[in-house]
Amino acid sequence: MEITRAGSKPSTPGPADYFTGTVRLDMPFATQAPARVSGATVTFEPGARTAWHTHPLGQTLVVTAGCGWAQREDGSVEEIRPGDIVWFPAGEKHWHGASPTTAMTHIAIAEALDGRSVDWLEKVSDDQYRR
Repeated sequence: MEITRAGSKPSTPGPADYFTGTVRLDMPFATQAPARVSGATVTFEPGARTAWHTHPLGQTLVVTAGCGWAQREDGSVEEIRPGDIVWFPAGEKHWHGASPTTAMTHIAIAEALDGRSVDWLEKVSDDQYRR
């Protein structure tokens, strides 16, 4: 058994290559092989968002605070709020982040396939975000 105490690992900024705006990552659970599941608590300031991306085995989001948006390719932007659980199937191109006026925090959970849990793509443009 391993217990990771709250606040025992420092927060890090979301890398500019994969995020637009101010994003904070807290990585309280990252497992080692042979386990495949890892996760992060991600906080997006208003207007902040991920780039488009996919996951080889899918991704689950558990919204814990604020108001956010999520969109799959060729789909409409969907509002997400605390208590909502969002599932993106394997290979589905999508993005997620805060609404323009409200911060949003979610727990993101994904499994790795051959050591990879995400494939980052192009950034979401301001026009795409505002739709």
